[in-house]
Amino acid sequence: MKARDVMTWGVISVEADASVERAARLMLQNRVSGLPVVDSQGAMVGMVTEADFLRRSEIGTKRRRPRWLEFLIGPGRLATEYVHAAGRQVSEIMTPDPYTVTPETSLEQIVDVMERRRIKRLAVVEDGKLIGIVSRANLMHALASTAREVKAPAEADDIIRDRILAELAKQTWAPHINVVVRDGTVDLSGVLTDERERQAFVVAAENVPGVKIVHDHMAWIEPFSGMVLGSAADEARAKSL
Repeated sequence: MKARDVMTWGVISVEADASVERAARLMLQNRVSGLPVVDSQGAMVGMVTEADFLRRSEIGTKRRRPRWLEFLIGPGRLATEYVHAAGRQVSEIMTPDPYTVTPETSLEQIVDVMERRRIKRLAVVEDGKLIGIVSRANLMHALASTAREVKAPAEADDIIRDRILAELAKQTWAPHINVVVRDGTVDLSGVLTDERERQAFVVAAENVPGVKIVHDHMAWIEPFSGMVLGSAADEARAKSL
């Protein structure tokens, strides 16, 4: 999937020379946590978010530090922080030159940028003009929509087993385990090298089309004590006997 498949078209923006108060009102009225900032020609020049309103002199949250720390930080950064806390125009508090994507950017690339830059939204630009925005919420809507569309086809047990094994073979964390499939029910057994692998194995099996339910019979041997730890279901079953 690409940005055009999940993005919000015709996103609300704010002018670079608009007041800080106008930007705040727009965000509150439209229930958004960030706004693209555009110039008089409609070209995107920045991004203003809720985080830009946290340290403001009007509400008494301007950052304060001991004198010795201010000396170490230096006048340049302190001056920048002052402008950000007391600036009256959006251009004075926004993040300039934000990272943007095109409608053809893949969702994989978008998520990679969001993670690396720790941001929640990316502006979508085409021919130098802002045409929309893709946010984490857009990605969640796409996931929910895809989940509704997925249908588990009836597959032969041997095909399901082959697909599970093929998926596990691609994972560097996965030791060899036993996989048995009967009428779409998957039983996993074997020895784990790390307890955290247990859930990963179950998830890998659950994601294969045709799987109805996954039963975990895998065991993990605690390396220091030698204690064997089975699945929660198997442990509960043993206690009930």
